Amino acid sequence: MQVYTFSEARQKLASILEQASKDGEVRIKRRDGRSYILRPETSAQSPLDIKGVNVGLSASEIVDFVREGRDRT
Repeated sequence: MQVYTFSEARQKLASILEQASKDGEVRIKRRDGRSYILRPETSAQSPLDIKGVNVGLSASEIVDFVREGRDRT
């Protein structure tokens, strides 16, 4: 885990956030001895979870189109 001083973290915030994304976490230490771990927040939503589109077709019409496309090959 990469360790940065508070002053370094203030100056290089963007690169430290990228480092946390790449490595999972980074540590920031203050002069008084306190330290903090910075890690990216995980998304609770799947990237495949998208809103559906109404194209005005029934399920049987969609199945027919798929079958027709398979028959051509």
